Amino acid sequence: MRTRLLVVLVALALAVVAAFAVPLLASTAEQRTQQLVISRTADVDRFVVLAQQAVDTHDAAALVADAARYAELYGEGVVIVDARRAPLVQAGGLTAADPAVHALVEATMRNEPAPQAGRLGPWSAEPAYFARPVGTGTRVSGVVVLRASVTAAAADVATRWGTIGAGALLVAVVFVLLAVVLARWMVRPLHELETGVLAVAAGHRAHVPERTGPRELRVLAGEVNRMSEAVLEAAEQQHRLVADASHQLRNPLAALRLRVDSLAAQVAGDNATYRATVAEVERLEKLLDGLLALALAESTATRVAAGGAGESCDLAAVLAERVDAWRLVAEDAGSALVPPPGHDEPVTVRCPEGELAQILDVLLDNAVHYAGRGAKITTDWESGPETATLVVRDDGPGLSTEDRARATERFWRAGGEGAPRGTGLGLAIAHQQVRTRGGVLELRQALPRGLEVRVTLPREVPR
Repeated sequence: MRTRLLVVLVALALAVVAAFAVPLLASTAEQRTQQLVISRTADVDRFVVLAQQAVDTHDAAALVADAARYAELYGEGVVIVDARRAPLVQAGGLTAADPAVHALVEATMRNEPAPQAGRLGPWSAEPAYFARPVGTGTRVSGVVVLRASVTAAAADVATRWGTIGAGALLVAVVFVLLAVVLARWMVRPLHELETGVLAVAAGHRAHVPERTGPRELRVLAGEVNRMSEAVLEAAEQQHRLVADASHQLRNPLAALRLRVDSLAAQVAGDNATYRATVAEVERLEKLLDGLLALALAESTATRVAAGGAGESCDLAAVLAERVDAWRLVAEDAGSALVPPPGHDEPVTVRCPEGELAQILDVLLDNAVHYAGRGAKITTDWESGPETATLVVRDDGPGLSTEDRARATERFWRAGGEGAPRGTGLGLAIAHQQVRTRGGVLELRQALPRGLEVRVTLPREVPR
């Protein structure tokens, strides 16, 4: 919006400058043209008087001498002819035989008005011709033709236009600067509102100033601030509800687990009902642990947004350590876990070691349990100038495009024959933790088959 407003204001300012400058340029050129015309007309009138005296006295010596001095002084040509078209004076390189002079003499002899000199410009170079008849009344006894140079007048016009152009440019620059300042002043409240709305969308608290800008924008700023407080309060209540509910359920669940375990000695043989009860209790424990981890990840996002929890770790080292910890589990599940390549220098990312280990545990656990027996699980990492990426890839059955899009949703579990029963919170927690640290978690189709999970995190910039 600021760009559009700035374009409108600048266009308006330039239009105003042009509206003053263009008529001023035209007026300056017209004024200099009139000065040339008046000056040369006076010279022609003086030659007309001298020519009339020469005709009356039949002595053209004074006329010839005056014309010669004029041509030498101004460098302009003068031709004077009598009634019979015979030249009395030819000075400054101008002759009566010149076609332009001949045409003017003939027209003037017929008392036709002489052509008007055109308005001069910096580019003008063609000389101007002035012609006046000699005589009184209707009796024409000769013609005076003067060829005036416009070079000096055109240079004057160019100088004046340059001065006007420089002044107009200076005024235009001032107007543009004023337009920039005005546009910023007008749009600043909107930018602050935009920043506040984006903060609310990202789950942060908005702080939009309520004392700047028009009254309508001040009212809107207050509503955005109140909306931000309401949204954050609702989110905080939701986080507290999940955390409190998970925490409060731990005590009765622990008591239930003790009672179920105490029944083990009293259950005869391999009782399917007892085994199903134990499995459900264990699943409920995992579900509560997942809810607590998710609530912790969401509360960590709030701390990071406020500028806290700024820890870092060596991505490659954590990856190697977690792969080593999961190697025996993978062997028991019938899959091969390939360790990542070694590294000489640390690859430091902006994520605490504990959180990165939890993320890797989720990815490796899914790969081991969902890829199936005989699967090959490879781990790797990539380092860029600003980000680092860890990769966990398997050649198992993988996920469809629709399932990959939903895999990070809460409580979503992959179906299929023989699929393990999980809580559906693992990838959701990992996705939240990665996003909290400013990273991206992606699920891709591995080639030729399987699933590839990529976690990209920002690198720690050395200071």
